[in-house]
Amino acid sequence: MKKIMYSSTNGHPELLDFKGALLRGQAPDKGLYVPEEIPRISKEELASFSEMAYPEIALSVMRPYLGDLVPEDDLVAILKDAYDFPVPLEKVYDEKYVMRLDRGPTFSFKDFAARLMGRLMQYFLKQEGRSMVILTATSGDTGSAVAHAFYDLDNIEVVVLFPEKEVTGRQRKQMTTLGKNVHVMAVDGKFDDCQAMVKQAFVDPDFAELNLSSANSINVGRLIPQSIYYFYAWSRTAAPDREIVFSVPCGNFGNVMAGLIAMRMGLPVRRFVIATNENDEFPKFMETGDYRPIRPSVKCISNAMNVGHPSNLARVFWLYEGSMDENGNVKRNPDIEAMRREIYAVCVTDAETRKTISDAYNRYDTLLEPHGAVGWAGLARYLKEVEDWSPCVSLETADPAKFPEEVVRAVGLEPPVPEAMARLDDMDERFDLVAGDYQSFKSQLTKLFS
Repeated sequence: MKKIMYSSTNGHPELLDFKGALLRGQAPDKGLYVPEEIPRISKEELASFSEMAYPEIALSVMRPYLGDLVPEDDLVAILKDAYDFPVPLEKVYDEKYVMRLDRGPTFSFKDFAARLMGRLMQYFLKQEGRSMVILTATSGDTGSAVAHAFYDLDNIEVVVLFPEKEVTGRQRKQMTTLGKNVHVMAVDGKFDDCQAMVKQAFVDPDFAELNLSSANSINVGRLIPQSIYYFYAWSRTAAPDREIVFSVPCGNFGNVMAGLIAMRMGLPVRRFVIATNENDEFPKFMETGDYRPIRPSVKCISNAMNVGHPSNLARVFWLYEGSMDENGNVKRNPDIEAMRREIYAVCVTDAETRKTISDAYNRYDTLLEPHGAVGWAGLARYLKEVEDWSPCVSLETADPAKFPEEVVRAVGLEPPVPEAMARLDDMDERFDLVAGDYQSFKSQLTKLFS
């Protein structure tokens, strides 16, 4: 099998295979790893997906990226272990669906990528007999998904940073009640501050011996597995020969980047709706052609999307022949007309988000949380402006029980709480407080591993 190599969006000359890019996390020049070639899946193979279970589709999607790094029998076992939970597609009306990506162990779509990534990292590290420290910034659900995926692994330590005032209590407790090899830091700042500190630590020579890597969507090993559920959704709603529309609530843009990769692999997608909250730097760019990060990011009720400069935009620009550095400086403009043909970008306010939660429940008996509501509102805007009879799937990225205050406010009822989530309420928490500057974080990290 031909080996696909991975290079940096910032142009660093080093090429790595999947294993190298996964374990490195971020390129030495602060760029993000992207595949030198995006493999294609034939129409014949795509047509067979409707008869396959989720782990079987995952094998078809992941195998070309891994090459011969993992024997097929081992990869099959890893995928079955990672994806042992349901992926419901809930019909709302006509051919309009909500895909529930909230049935994993932390009730978030981040479980799909984090569980596979954790198992692959463990597999490769055992081969090499070495250990690693995972640094992860989170604006909501990434931290808990990563913490659970790597919890109690004997050769991996995990450090999670989150903005102290911008995650819900249940999101926080999914991280802070674990202990063992999971270390959590609450940062006095925004998600962008957390993300910047993680990126700086990667290139800090003082931490060279820690063998740092990332489990954010800046890691290509977390990005590519997210492509799988786009193929799965199409196979259940539009296969064998129809195009599909996806509406994706976007924060750091890893989720939609994975969808765009799926489309380049041959998935018949008519359009992607990119729905942001009031951090609307991308919809404004699509309208004007001028990209301007929002600093500081705007605090919205869809908190995991409170990102003023999405890291994965560098990959989106790369996909459309453009170039952007890690700070959001555009080095080469992308083909914006091609982007506009494939992407419909929309900003959804908090007021619209709340109204959407209420309307979806009262009209269709569909219970959404704020992030899924942003996606559904974006789809509704698209369908109002563009006559499109394609099947449409809107991504619901977290369990409504993670946002009980907003659900109660919008529909007047407490969302059902999964048993594993309810147990968190009585558990003790452990985390450290860190100021929103790199030196404070560096001091804490040094103390932790000295």
